[in-house]
Amino acid sequence: MPELGIEDQPIVVSLWLVEQGSRVAEGEPLLEVLAGPATVDLPAPADGVLIEKLVEEDDPLVVGQRLAVIESD
Repeated sequence: MPELGIEDQPIVVSLWLVEQGSRVAEGEPLLEVLAGPATVDLPAPADGVLIEKLVEEDDPLVVGQRLAVIESD
């Protein structure tokens, strides 16, 4: 979970935009989070296949938390 520059606001997973097992490209929106009143798309950090989602929709998040496992080629 990257730093969003929003302090003192809860951050929760709103929606996964990619299904487990799907190929992703670096920078492609991976999931959507709610940070206070804002909705933010979080990008894939690398090219590869989304092997595992480590958080579910409505889960609270903290900065630095791993969100998914992406296996690169």
